[in-house]
Amino acid sequence: MTAEADLVRLRSDAVDPELIDAVLAASRVVVAVATRALAGVEPDVTLPQFRTLVLLDQRGALPVRELAGALGSAPSTTTRMCDRLVSKGLIERAEDPANRRQVILTVTRAGRQLLAQSTARRRAEFERLLAGLPQRRQTELARALRQLTAVADL
Repeated sequence: MTAEADLVRLRSDAVDPELIDAVLAASRVVVAVATRALAGVEPDVTLPQFRTLVLLDQRGALPVRELAGALGSAPSTTTRMCDRLVSKGLIERAEDPANRRQVILTVTRAGRQLLAQSTARRRAEFERLLAGLPQRRQTELARALRQLTAVADL
């Protein structure tokens, strides 16, 4: 057995399979809420396009190559996606003043409005879902999710 296989086995032994199943089920809920939050927003965007907007909003102006790295995609794929977002008026391209051969991408006002609208929809949906949990469970879940987020370091 390889060292990598040993590591995978050790990690899987350290985590309750029921916890993995619960996290997978919860991730499906999160994706469903995110998808519904984008339904009907104008202009229409896909989840990968939305993720691109979120990254640009969080990190500020980025060159295509850096954005592609953050998305885990090829620069050519990222460029095509950004072409669509530019045509929808959600991001804009500008020449990098420090390097005229490099293009910098930023979120437009319309892009920030779409992000705010989607976030408000997701917040309302999660509030509705979480209201079904007792307060003690809400507190425990908040603590566990903050810890998971810290460990993920995304």
